Amino acid sequence: MAARPYWRGQIRLALVSIPVEIYSATKNGAAVAFHQIYEPTGQRIKYEKTVEGIGPVDVDKIIKGFEYEKGSYVLLDEKEIEGVKLESKKTLELTQFVDSHAIDAIYFDKPYYVVPADDLAEEAFIVVREALKRSHKIGLGQLAMRGREYVVSIKACGRGMVMETLRYADEVHKAASYFREIGDAEPDPDLLDLAGTLIDKKTGKFDAAEFHDRYVDALKDLIERKKKGKTITIDDDSASEPRKGNVVDLMAALKKSLGSPGSAKTSEKAPPAKKAASGARKKA
Repeated sequence: MAARPYWRGQIRLALVSIPVEIYSATKNGAAVAFHQIYEPTGQRIKYEKTVEGIGPVDVDKIIKGFEYEKGSYVLLDEKEIEGVKLESKKTLELTQFVDSHAIDAIYFDKPYYVVPADDLAEEAFIVVREALKRSHKIGLGQLAMRGREYVVSIKACGRGMVMETLRYADEVHKAASYFREIGDAEPDPDLLDLAGTLIDKKTGKFDAAEFHDRYVDALKDLIERKKKGKTITIDDDSASEPRKGNVVDLMAALKKSLGSPGSAKTSEKAPPAKKAASGARKKA
């Protein structure tokens, strides 16, 4: 468990208060970090905090300011900001419960593990955890952390609970503005059947350990080869990029994906390639 919790406080359900600690459930992946370098000398570029007409300034004398009109600021120091009174800075009150599938995945942001703060809190913690598990519900509330207030969800997870911060409605683009140009024609039954068969063929249990960042691996390999002075050949992969307007024979592609030229179930009813291509053009 992490040495320092991300947040300490209490979960409140009606008159029941449970002291808890919250820890980040995720960590940054093994990303490759780059610096900006001045190529003629190979030196790293650095940045200084400057004020127009003054030049470089002492970072200890920098405070926060809110621009209420062009060039005019309300100045606030950290103590003033921290002094803002908000009950959710110390208390997460569960004010609503919804079905576990009722929240669209696009609203979920970042997960945190929730554990009882001490032995005395454990009994009430377990009661709430089991009640959430048996009811298949998610608890909702608001919580202030690191300079802003979040909508959060609480759900059972093994012996503990998971809290996830949620995006506010005004932080999510409306899907309709992106999807309105997509046609509403019914898909060809044979194509739909083949696609379903392909999905069934590739269905399995999710194991996060089976996936890794191949782009990071490729970058590390590139860096090692450059360190050893090897010549780097850049492949032109533009030829492999799909061309706009390229008509795909969807039936043939699905059959090929299944690893067979045809199937007893679809071979008699399958439309000819021209029909499938025509349907693709019409839908586009």
